[in-house]
Amino acid sequence: MPALTRRTLLKASAATAASFALGAGLAARAGTAAPLTLDARFGAARLVEGGAETRVMTWALSDAPSASGDAPSASGAPPILRMKQGQPFAAKLSNSLDEPTTVHWHGLRIPNAMDGVPEMTQPYVYPGDGFDYAFTPPDAGTFWYHPHCNTLTQMGHGMTGVIVVENPADPVFDAEIVLNLRDWRLGTDGGFLAPFKPRDAARGGTYGTVRTANWQRAPQFEAPAGGLVRLRIAATDVTRLYTVGIDAPAAVLALDSNALTLPSALETLDLGPGQRADIVVRMPDGEGAIVTLGNLRGSNPWTIATLVARGSSLKRDLREAGPLAANPIAQPDIAGARRIPLDVTATAEHKAGTSLCGSLGYTFWAINKVPWPGDTPDPIAPLAELKLGQSYVFQIANRTPHAHPIHLHGLTFHVLSSNKRSVLPPPTDTILLQPDEQAELALVADNPGDWMLHCHIIEHQKTGMSSYLRVV
Repeated sequence: MPALTRRTLLKASAATAASFALGAGLAARAGTAAPLTLDARFGAARLVEGGAETRVMTWALSDAPSASGDAPSASGAPPILRMKQGQPFAAKLSNSLDEPTTVHWHGLRIPNAMDGVPEMTQPYVYPGDGFDYAFTPPDAGTFWYHPHCNTLTQMGHGMTGVIVVENPADPVFDAEIVLNLRDWRLGTDGGFLAPFKPRDAARGGTYGTVRTANWQRAPQFEAPAGGLVRLRIAATDVTRLYTVGIDAPAAVLALDSNALTLPSALETLDLGPGQRADIVVRMPDGEGAIVTLGNLRGSNPWTIATLVARGSSLKRDLREAGPLAANPIAQPDIAGARRIPLDVTATAEHKAGTSLCGSLGYTFWAINKVPWPGDTPDPIAPLAELKLGQSYVFQIANRTPHAHPIHLHGLTFHVLSSNKRSVLPPPTDTILLQPDEQAELALVADNPGDWMLHCHIIEHQKTGMSSYLRVV
């Protein structure tokens, strides 16, 4: 495997249900979809050197693979679920685990009843039971799915899968590679270690010991020589922040499922848990040439995955990729918007209450000085009550020395300003707030219901950094 250094990567990159109303602009189309069966189950995977097996939690498609889901991965990773923008999708969750679970469709602006948050949008799905999800994705892009029940354990034990919502009007690429980036907290025997350390949960979070893409360590993929490859990257880890770089000409097409106005040359790109990126890579012309995608964060860069060029050169030009189509995100009325302060802070440590879906037993964090007591909303009031169709600007401030990927369910916001950014991202559902960052986030409250707002470092979410907005 080629050596990876910050200098070589920087040098190379520099060279280049459905009946629920959705609100204004989000109404589902009429029609039904043949449901697939998504089975939450235990499995086995070989994740550590030496061949020791790990008992994992995962999903599997009980039906034969169809247009709605890729064939199971040889590694045991959850299937990639494929949907089409503006077309109905349906899935039945079947719970074969020994504890309750749900499915949250991360980043999708769908009816509140389909959002997968127990006691807020749906009942718990107990062992042996099921739940029918049905919705029409209004946006194209790269999304992902995970439980919102006992999240640190269930996600940490494997339950994170990628969703691809296709737009037939997208530019034509010569290959597509989907990468699900995540850590595992495993000992050398393949068994799980304790999911967190309280001291780390009160800081940046507890890191895993085994780093994978698609449940493999530094996997290699073949791609057409001289071709344009679309990388769909989802950071589904419970803790890790990434600084992505690649040693080939590349450009960023979309962030968090929303297209940039024009593709932007990739130098490095920061991604926090919950975030996604669509990147186009121009492969080398020579047969067998290697491209390395790496994580440059920290003092010891490491390889995420490699691509190897195969065949005669297609001699594509990176500029042929062109921009992706914009999703139909409402534009807020900034002048008439109500402004709401949103402070992300630490809080005095105390014991958290019990929760059916799991509590870490501590609170370290808060939003607007209120720590969320586990997974359930009661008796916490919403952070704010928003009027359907109205515009709002959230004045968010990170009052801590740690980064926090703040994720909002069911809605998409525009980053208007930041004291830490020279370039603002496209519309998004997640902002990686840097230490001491202050930003303005504008949105139209166009999707009714109760929508969670939380840090996607799961230890932070589970120890207080969570709340919700109510759109009525």
